Amino acid sequence: MTKEILENDPYKLAGVDIEAGEDLIKKIKNDVASTHGKNVIGNIGGFAGMFKLPKEFQNPILVACTDGVGTKVALAQEFGDLHGIGQDLVAMCVNDLIVCGAKPLFFLDYYATSKLNVREASIVIKSIADACIDSGCSLLGGETAEMPGHYKDNNFDLAGFSVGCVEEEKVILSEKVSSENILIGIESSGPHSNGFSLIRKVLDNFKGSEVIKREMIKKALVPTYLYPTVILNILKKYKINSISHITGGGLLENLPRSIPMHLSAEIDSQSWQMPEIFEWIKNEGNVLQKDMYRIFNCGIGMVLVVSEEYVGDILNEISSNKFNGYVIGKVKDKNQEESVIFK
Repeated sequence: MTKEILENDPYKLAGVDIEAGEDLIKKIKNDVASTHGKNVIGNIGGFAGMFKLPKEFQNPILVACTDGVGTKVALAQEFGDLHGIGQDLVAMCVNDLIVCGAKPLFFLDYYATSKLNVREASIVIKSIADACIDSGCSLLGGETAEMPGHYKDNNFDLAGFSVGCVEEEKVILSEKVSSENILIGIESSGPHSNGFSLIRKVLDNFKGSEVIKREMIKKALVPTYLYPTVILNILKKYKINSISHITGGGLLENLPRSIPMHLSAEIDSQSWQMPEIFEWIKNEGNVLQKDMYRIFNCGIGMVLVVSEEYVGDILNEISSNKFNGYVIGKVKDKNQEESVIFK
């Protein structure tokens, strides 16, 4: 293709650079390939990804999730730190899969932008690939879209899609929960990917030290923890009755999704220390503690509901996987309207 044709390319003049897309594919090809195992069929660059179900499953149930990173993307782009955003995207999906007991199989991403910045996109997709490896799944495919006029000022957004598998008899359902079951919380890395509209507002209104502001931004942008490996390791040895991924809606709205309606979760609010980033948001934003529990994970990224006999062993397993775990409460018969009670 001659230089003259390139310079007069009508699509490029409209704001879409096909060459940049081709350059991105070249840059990310090795990262994507590094996630592929023997179950991936075909080559990178086809119209669809193909995946052969592992023979380990006798009665497979497929589990699918989709999610995004929300306005954490805007904060990361504004402050020039995109290295963890891809992990955030993968985590928000595979952490939902593991709630059902499903092993992540593969992941796909959608990257939409006003103007493709190859360097930024390759950083994000490398982060996605690394997170897929850590989660034991393949980056099976993806899509990059330039949409000038829709996205403004070089902004971009992300969406992720993941599929996992679990044996039919091992599906984790909330109906297995009973009164006096113990609630084990696994630490979060920070806000994960929730509450960033409020976080950004608090940052915009903050009039204090620039050093403190930068430190809080750094803490807010820590990537979301990936929980599939630690939970799958627990499930190999011990029974988990139910799991709650503490995402948007915090402890107040996510815990009721993982216990039957006739039961409640009693939380000991002194059983773990709320990390500094949350205390800062609470104080600087004048946010009530109840609203903190409704908006943020407040330091607990995942809650396991287990029988008392397994508590010590599960806590040891969590620790051996380099996470902190806490007994944060109990399941009780519901004797009032609230499904989650803090004490």
